Amino acid sequence: MTEEQLRVYQASQLRLMWWKFRRHRLALVSGIFLAALYFMILICEFLAPYNLHTRNVDFIHSPPQPVHLFHEGQFVGPFVYGRQMNLNMETLKREYTDDRTNVQPLRFFCRGDGYKFWGLFEGDLHLVCPAKDGEMFLLGTDRLGRDVLSRIIYGARISLTIGLIGITFSFVLGIVIGGLAGYHGGVLDLIVQRIIEVLQSIPSIPLWMALAAIMPVTWSPILIYFGITIILGLFDWTGLARAVRSKLLSLREEDYVLAAQLMGAKSSRIIGRHLIPGFMSHLIATATISIPGMILGETALSFLGLGLRPPITSWGILLTEARSVSVIAFYPWLLYPMIPVILVILAFNFLGDGLRDAADPYR
Repeated sequence: MTEEQLRVYQASQLRLMWWKFRRHRLALVSGIFLAALYFMILICEFLAPYNLHTRNVDFIHSPPQPVHLFHEGQFVGPFVYGRQMNLNMETLKREYTDDRTNVQPLRFFCRGDGYKFWGLFEGDLHLVCPAKDGEMFLLGTDRLGRDVLSRIIYGARISLTIGLIGITFSFVLGIVIGGLAGYHGGVLDLIVQRIIEVLQSIPSIPLWMALAAIMPVTWSPILIYFGITIILGLFDWTGLARAVRSKLLSLREEDYVLAAQLMGAKSSRIIGRHLIPGFMSHLIATATISIPGMILGETALSFLGLGLRPPITSWGILLTEARSVSVIAFYPWLLYPMIPVILVILAFNFLGDGLRDAADPYR
């Protein structure tokens, strides 16, 4: 063997998977993007310029402020121009204009609005802040004068984690129920298939709405969060269970399964150690498709007013600000929370393609 052939021959399964995955450039970039987002939710209080609930009553529905580097031909650094508000007495609309004489340099690693880091520790350190006695609304403000950028950053914590928790719950149900039905077959398989058919025949959105509506209004935001997560997980396991069942029906006849049975291995060990790893690429692809589906489910429920409720903030709740055509026409920046939803869904799909191919490095 050549040195390169020997290197491949002696490589572990994980190393082979990594070599193949990094050749999929789009999946690699998507993975880095998602890793950065999930790291961001750990320190969103530090990254957000304002506190989640800070209201700027003098700048209600203020449009986004562009960041400039040069003022009158001279390099100043990142800054925004101050804003002046005038009320149009004919339309009663607030009209904002930039004051070119009021240069407000941005501050970095600065002290600003106070917050409780993860609800535990007091702090006021931010990555970027407006100038002293100034304002900085890079993505505009909402009807209460709250910074849209800060609320998008805070909303990522809920919208991104609800998919991970939901897919964990869904995977446990799908693999256990589908694995038992496919491995044992018979009456158990018949009962599981009929249950799956009944659940899949029910329209998902009306069912989510009904289950979300029965949650008591007296529940705390945390209980509502976990309730929505369980609802999304309860009705996402059926497709995975059917896929696991069909695969195990064919794999259970293999010789290595018979050998494990003759050696006295239990059903759980045979399914978990011998059968499930045989189609791991399919499970990875299913997971990366299901996570954005759950994010969309939470966004849809919250947009309809039946999901998470304030003071919890998610991307779906932020989009409720743009439910009317008039709001979209006058304040289109309230649709900006839709952009991270689209980017995250595309990134998960691209990542799934790369992981699915990498899970079978010998192909």
